[in-house]
Amino acid sequence: MGQNKQVKISALQMCSEIGDRRANYDKVQRIISKELEDGVDFLILPEVWTVGWSCEDFVSCAEVIENSDTIRLLSSIAKDYNINILGGSFIEKSTDGNFYNTCPVINREGKVVATYSKMHLYSYCGCAEGSYITSGNSPVMVELDNVKIGLTICYDIRFPEIYRSYRYAGADLLVNMAAWGLKKPIPWEALTRARAIENQAYMVAVTQSGIIKNNEWNIGHSRILDFVGETIAEIKDQREGLMTSEINFNDMYEYRNSCTILNDIKESYEVKSYEESPSCNSFSTFNDIACHGCR
Repeated sequence: MGQNKQVKISALQMCSEIGDRRANYDKVQRIISKELEDGVDFLILPEVWTVGWSCEDFVSCAEVIENSDTIRLLSSIAKDYNINILGGSFIEKSTDGNFYNTCPVINREGKVVATYSKMHLYSYCGCAEGSYITSGNSPVMVELDNVKIGLTICYDIRFPEIYRSYRYAGADLLVNMAAWGLKKPIPWEALTRARAIENQAYMVAVTQSGIIKNNEWNIGHSRILDFVGETIAEIKDQREGLMTSEINFNDMYEYRNSCTILNDIKESYEVKSYEESPSCNSFSTFNDIACHGCR
């Protein structure tokens, strides 16, 4: 399995102009024309790069996917550079009247081969994504150039269940495309690394950088992690640009075959919940709480 499976991946970190799709299109094209290396197989963009992280602007910047300027731009880039694109996300206006935070996947021929709509919507600490956006209903794994890729967007990173489902489905690469806030550095660092380690998979975590508005900032620390959680490429600061890494999946397969941790997962986990007895001040009773695995 996976003989000579090697790819070259680039991920784009940028500071989006709030509500200005045209300015963001120009910025993406400018960065790619200056920094994209020869022979790159996959280009990955951050979450809502077309509009920036401003929930109040989502609806006004929404697009119908069949007539989307964003899709046209990404398709053109894919064909011009002979590259597969995981298009971060844009705000999709669906025929059902709802709005989705959607990642388009575009192959080298410029065709949309899959879409993933963000399943977990962040509506805390002053954000109200769930008031504007409808959550997607299914994980999406796409295979391009013989690489199986599990797609997630930002807040999805806090839910390990979706990543484990990808791993069981055979994912080689896990991707999280984000617009992550500067005030949450520890979750970003810890969770992105954990998802790679616990699933023995390469992980691309790409986020926006720069100011959002009202003194709110994106974290701007995008990175590519290997299957044991080592950083193999990163943009440490707020810089706009590309990070690039060549990945040899055969090393990952060898590691998975020698360290078969998934075989140790139980079919179910039953929690014995002990309760203190009020009469004798001892722990003498318990309830069984079943927690089933995701096999």
